[in-house]
Amino acid sequence: MAIKSLFMRKLLFVFLIVFTVKTYAQQNEALISGPWAGNVELRTAVIWAEVAASVKSVAVKYAPAGILDKSKKVVYKGELGKEFNPVKIELNGLDIETAYDYQLLLDGKAIKTSFPTKFTTKSLWQHRKPAPDFSFLTGSCAYFNESEYDRPGRPYGSDSSIFEIMANTPANFHVWLGDNWYTREVDYSSVWGLNYRASRDRAQKIIQRLMAAMPQYAIWDDHDYGPNDANKSYIFKEESRNIFKNYTLNPSYGEEGKGIYTKVSYGDADIFLTDDRYFRSDDELPDSIDGKPSATKTFFGSQQMEWLKNALSQSRAVFKIIAVGSQCLNPFNKYESFSKFKTEYDELMNFLSDQKINGVIFLTGDRHHSEVIKLSRSNTYPLYDITVSPYTSGIGKVSGTEINNPYREPNTLIEAQNFGKISVTGNKNERVLTIEFIGLKGAKLGEWSISEKDLKSPKKTN
Repeated sequence: MAIKSLFMRKLLFVFLIVFTVKTYAQQNEALISGPWAGNVELRTAVIWAEVAASVKSVAVKYAPAGILDKSKKVVYKGELGKEFNPVKIELNGLDIETAYDYQLLLDGKAIKTSFPTKFTTKSLWQHRKPAPDFSFLTGSCAYFNESEYDRPGRPYGSDSSIFEIMANTPANFHVWLGDNWYTREVDYSSVWGLNYRASRDRAQKIIQRLMAAMPQYAIWDDHDYGPNDANKSYIFKEESRNIFKNYTLNPSYGEEGKGIYTKVSYGDADIFLTDDRYFRSDDELPDSIDGKPSATKTFFGSQQMEWLKNALSQSRAVFKIIAVGSQCLNPFNKYESFSKFKTEYDELMNFLSDQKINGVIFLTGDRHHSEVIKLSRSNTYPLYDITVSPYTSGIGKVSGTEINNPYREPNTLIEAQNFGKISVTGNKNERVLTIEFIGLKGAKLGEWSISEKDLKSPKKTN
């Protein structure tokens, strides 16, 4: 009897293992990617996931951390059953400055993940206490290899373990600076292809923990918008905008159904997430006509420029960070740059100077290397352009006149895979913004900082 009993226990143990593995595999088939929480505010948050076409129902169960008896459930009411099914579920009426645990339910079954699924609502500090110290991660150019559709030769995508380093780096949120995925010829020639690339790259296993570790915000550049150097003529621009909306969790996306620009605020910083593609003229169009800057060559476009100027003017943030896919201030940049769109560039520069907008910093991607560019201005503070790139795509080493670029801040050129960690710290009226450039294995490759005092226009004198 003892031998038989031992045999039955072993048989039961094997059955339980097989059942658990099978159940986990079935869950993984139902869940394509996610879940992760984004657009986390004082009393609201959004949960994102992509599910398989076979899934009939999606819900989120959530509760303050450790208080299961207060759990609530929200059911997704949108369409399911499509080939691509990114879903967003809004959680409202949350408590301020509170940690929450959440769980995704597919067809009534709770999905188990290998990473924590949680978020913390913002602190209501305004008019009550000093602005909190905080930090966020940022960078650009994430290329995931797919050999049958990549160009022949050496793979363009590099070590993806940088996303694990990022997931292990404490921060309050993450800002993707464009080229968040790379469309190939087989992608940008059809709407299905655009969906496929966004879905496949967002489903990469190695980024799932990062996506769930902190709220995610994003702008785009050419490769996640369409073809290389794509502009407003791209034939699938409307569809591309819809796909970008489906695979990101920004607070809003442009105005009047155009563009993806918006603003994110955290602590005493405003981040203006701009759109450098939807309204953009082709780079090769003439910069000037009859010796005058061409007013028809647009970068942000009149609609977005009007929004940006009004948003900057209204902002009371200590740091006003303008995030752009293309580099903005580097006079030695021989590739794509806002500075080559002379009419709009002058318009924004003059506006910042005339209106004495304090605290402005540009945050850009695209270049496949990182650096900080300083542009001095007459009778006011200098402007800085912090470029962070690449996550995993090929390295773009500087050449020619850029090697000894006099506009580059000393010791800020990083020609290696890296991401940025930007921290805002210090007492009131003494706030400091610091960026650390962090590479593979978590190595700090460089650091640069600026005080709020160094980003102020001189006061008017009588």
